[in-house]
Amino acid sequence: MGKDRHPILNAGSREGAARKKKEAVVDQFFSQVSFVDVFNFSVFLIFTICFAYQLYYVFNVLTTKPKELTASKNHRYAVLISARNEAAVIGNLIHSIKVQNYPQELIDIFVIADNCTDNTAEIAEEAGATVFRRFNDELIGKGYALDFAIKTILSRYADRGYEAYFVFDADNVLDVNYFREMNKTFDNGAMASTSYRNSKNYDSNWISAGYATWFLREAKFLSQARLNLNTSCAISGTGFFISAEIINKVGGWKWHLLTEDIEFSTSSIIDGLRISYCPTAVLYDEQPITFRDSWNQRFRWAKGFYQVFGKYAGQLVRGIFTQTKGHKFACYDMLMTISPAMLLTIISVLFNGTILVLGLTGAMSTGVMVASSVSSLAFCVLSYVVVMFMFGVLTTFVEWDSIRSTTGKKIRYMFTFPFFMLTYIPIALVALVKKAEWKPITHTIAMSAEDFADAKSSDALVAGANAER
Repeated sequence: MGKDRHPILNAGSREGAARKKKEAVVDQFFSQVSFVDVFNFSVFLIFTICFAYQLYYVFNVLTTKPKELTASKNHRYAVLISARNEAAVIGNLIHSIKVQNYPQELIDIFVIADNCTDNTAEIAEEAGATVFRRFNDELIGKGYALDFAIKTILSRYADRGYEAYFVFDADNVLDVNYFREMNKTFDNGAMASTSYRNSKNYDSNWISAGYATWFLREAKFLSQARLNLNTSCAISGTGFFISAEIINKVGGWKWHLLTEDIEFSTSSIIDGLRISYCPTAVLYDEQPITFRDSWNQRFRWAKGFYQVFGKYAGQLVRGIFTQTKGHKFACYDMLMTISPAMLLTIISVLFNGTILVLGLTGAMSTGVMVASSVSSLAFCVLSYVVVMFMFGVLTTFVEWDSIRSTTGKKIRYMFTFPFFMLTYIPIALVALVKKAEWKPITHTIAMSAEDFADAKSSDALVAGANAER
């Protein structure tokens, strides 16, 4: 009875003890949280906030079909192909343009034989293209070759009245309906547009499959989402058109950073231009198959992205706040494209790697922080691999019928894709400190438009047979 004499006081004592216990747990937790933990959590939080919108992109693509377009008029186009020692493949690209389901009198093909030492120029001329031979050891790069061609066309062929310029790489092959579909996009008011980038050699090895999966993911879950949401896409190296109005205004090609395509896209978005996307215009692109070629190419891309970020990031940030309503998000989206994803990963790796080195060399004796850095590095790598694996699986299954390969290879390369993407981390790190220059990649896979048309016919027959069962 004595124990219960003051029940209110006893209850208060128990509550006070419980509160002190909770406070002790909280204090213990924060006493073990180092600035390393705070830093890594901040990076994770920033990354999540910055890129959460791309999850909505995925949802949008899976639930919304692009609007079907029609054209009221066929327009006249100039095709620009920059080629350096591309004798093995240039003829197939020109042939695929010549067999388009589009009036041939409305397409003129111009090949820039850029510092060639083989017979690229002669093969292109025999295939029906007009060839400009260019030799310049100082102004090296695709942007300079395009500028040379455009200025030559404006001076010699201004009377032809080209309404837009298409740009392709010499190793491409076009689906026979490519121009018909892109013409619909142009006729509906697009000033620039990219297209669906598939690959000629997905199944060569894990490297080419990594490239192919990434470009399919870009087309499906970035460009198509942006098209559906009426925001701006970005051109990607090849398979795009730019209105002659834009080209004539600047008097040529004025974008000369290492990634001239991303520079054009960024500059255009800052100027309030919307770049469109045509999901039904398909081109096939040859991907590198050696790690050396892949490293050199992606190293140049990484360096080019840093260049674009350094030159345009401030303008994109201003655009987020000053552009008109329809273009503010495009500026934000482009800023995310050229910077934070890999940049945040690099910052995290460098920071935690430094802490780890200091701990291993004895310069830092705080075991908690070293342990936090080790776990954070592991988490960073693992989470990156998991996210890339999920995108690889999603892209492969959604685009299953578009991938020219066996079932076994499609499944196998879903598992190698995240490791292909993981190699971007050392590439991006080296690009921070090493100078980049353009290096040619040899293209040797000669495939024609008929090869892809036959493959589609075969797939259709198989699908029909399965349906009848």
